[in-house]
Amino acid sequence: QVQLVESGGGLVQAGGSLRLSCVASGSIFSINTMGWYRQAPGKQRELVAAITSAHRTNYADAVKGRFTISRDNAKNTIYLQMNNLKSEDTAVYYCKAEPAVGFRGDYWGQGTQVTVSS
Repeated sequence: QVQLVESGGGLVQAGGSLRLSCVASGSIFSINTMGWYRQAPGKQRELVAAITSAHRTNYADAVKGRFTISRDNAKNTIYLQMNNLKSEDTAVYYCKAEPAVGFRGDYWGQGTQVTVSS
């Protein structure tokens, strides 16, 4: 089992910045890719950014150039630095951990609210 705990959400004005953190605990060895997803009211959950254990990254087009995902394997933590926030970034942000080869099951955190006021 893997437990994920997010932090760092909040209320920010448009153009501002926030940094989200997600700490993983438990069976860390079973994880490869970790990522951030978001879900706005009335919308489906969508990928924001993901990073592999080898630090290869992938971003949604909507956040490229504004958001940066990073990973500290020694601390079992991933981060999402969000700059130049827009009102459309308002959502609940979830951390996700995907299994390494030979393991099964995705894990999700409880989510953290990000609200951008215009």
